[in-house]
Amino acid sequence: MEETLAAGRAAGLDITGWPLFEVRPLAWEPPAPEGIDGLLVGSANAFRLGGPGLAAFADKPVHAVGKATADAARAAGFRVANVGEGGLQQVLNGLAGQPLTLLRLAGEKRVPLNPPLGIVLVTRVAYQSVTLPMPEEMAAALREGDRVVLLYSADAAGHLARECHRLGIGKERIALAALGPRIAAAAGPGWAQLRSASAPNEAALLALAQDMCH
Repeated sequence: MEETLAAGRAAGLDITGWPLFEVRPLAWEPPAPEGIDGLLVGSANAFRLGGPGLAAFADKPVHAVGKATADAARAAGFRVANVGEGGLQQVLNGLAGQPLTLLRLAGEKRVPLNPPLGIVLVTRVAYQSVTLPMPEEMAAALREGDRVVLLYSADAAGHLARECHRLGIGKERIALAALGPRIAAAAGPGWAQLRSASAPNEAALLALAQDMCH
């Protein structure tokens, strides 16, 4: 979250962050490293919370969903082979034609993937996201209205909508900037604005938020 807040402020946004989820590590059984050609990773949480099992794969190339995940991989000492811009399926499609067995380090809730012919995925669940009640400070800010909320996942979109309903917060003065159409759809109707970023990356999302704020 801190990286996002810093990027938003650098872009000129008056941005504040509140947690709606807590990400917790889960125990996982590493497969035999000699049977793995690389890691397929859709979140920086895999490296932050992956635990001691990661060490066995330190020499394997990482195929990361985006820049934040790639940065976390490098910080953990891994070599990044690919950095995607359109989701994990796009990363997989870019590897088509190569006979690979990839270890997918994922969260408990994850997007289904369709690997190209010749690519085998070995999935291990390394972390889970647990929903939290909306903080009082966030609820107070949303009740004031004329706010833009940035959404990075469909789970976050649905949870925000449910929390607004639970707390009696009117959605008609709250605008949502979503990382993609699937995330926007999960928020449901009734918002002042509901728009998707032009590309599924943080820079595009912050640019959208900047446009919506002006």
